[in-house]
Formats: sequence, structure tokens, C-alpha cells
Amino acid sequence: MTTSGAGDILRHRRTLPAGYFETLYQDSDDPWGLGRSWYEQRKRALTMAVLPRARFRSAFEPGCALGLLTELLAPRCDRLVATDIAAEPLAALARRFAADPQVDVRQLAVPRQWPSGEFDLVVLSEIGYYLDHADLSAVIDRTVGSLAADGVVVACHWRHPAAGYPLTGDEVHEALTAASGLTVLAAHLEEDFRLDMFARPGAPSVARADGVLA
Repeated sequence: MTTSGAGDILRHRRTLPAGYFETLYQDSDDPWGLGRSWYEQRKRALTMAVLPRARFRSAFEPGCALGLLTELLAPRCDRLVATDIAAEPLAALARRFAADPQVDVRQLAVPRQWPSGEFDLVVLSEIGYYLDHADLSAVIDRTVGSLAADGVVVACHWRHPAAGYPLTGDEVHEALTAASGLTVLAAHLEEDFRLDMFARPGAPSVARADGVLA
């Protein structure tokens, strides 16, 4: 008889409920230090740099939290749907974007709730490891199902194990690579996080799309 390790325990946990995040925001208005951390600022900059186009027609960012990445995405999108499972950070975010009609801030719990329409950009940033295998599979299916023919998916996740999280960041990206049917067009790997950009098979490189390479 073998004893299950920490990884086995993590893999068998269920998707974290809304109450988990609500409790975090009760204790702090920035529970992950997103606004004050150079690590987080740099990661957001790298996430923006990996985007293959200067502008997008319609983007979806589930798990937007405080909206710091949302603020960078908004100027490059004709329409941006930013959602989170927790209500606490969304009220302030909605006020910040009150004068920007292209930004739609909503409280949604993916994968059960998913905005209608087609997206040419879906950003899965630090959200996948909160889901169990079944819900991650459903998120992948709904992402691909709502992705435009020229759409891209950007995924970025912390790689270190976190107690109580159903999955690790590497498991999330491995599932995206194996199950989405999408092609990895850009990959950035560090000890701390993993950043991948996916597109439909046959999508041109940035240089080809921009006319730099015939």
C-alpha cells in the first residue's frame, strides 16, 4: 500500500468555490499583492507582449480580479468582457471603466457561465489551477467553441504547487496543449510561471501576418 503524495491530493480536490475568494477579499483588497509586486507587473508586461496583434475585435478575460491586466487590454480591444467569480473587486473595476462602453464587467463563474458571442482573444491568466479536471476540460471546450477562426488564447500560470489548489500551472498548460486542438505559437517558460499563446492550426506567425516575412 502506497501513501498518496501532495500532488495526488491536489489532483483530487474540487474546483474552489466562490466563498474561497470572497474570504480572501474580506481579509485584503489585494490578496495576491497584484498591484505592488514587481513580479506581477513584469508578468503582465510579458503577457501583453506575447499578443500577436496590436488590436482585437472582441476579448474575454475570466478571472480578472482587480483588473490590472484588464486596464492594459482595454485600449487594444474594441470589446472586452472582464469577469470574476468574486463580487468584491468588480464594483471598483466597473466604476473605473464606467466611461468606457467597450469594457463589460460582469460577475460570472466559469465554466457554467460563459458570455455569448465570438472572441478573437481569450486570456486565461492565473485561473486554470483553481479548477478541477472536469471544469478545466469544460473551460477548454468553451474557449475553443467561442474562439474566432483567427482567434488566439493566451494562458499564464504560476508553476509552483499551492496547497489546496486542484491543479498546478503546468497541468493546466499540458491540458490546454493536449485537449484544445490548438497550436502553440509562442511559449515562455520560467521557474515561476509559464506563458503560452495558442492559435488554430495553420495560423501565421506574427512576422508573416505583419508582412515582414512572405
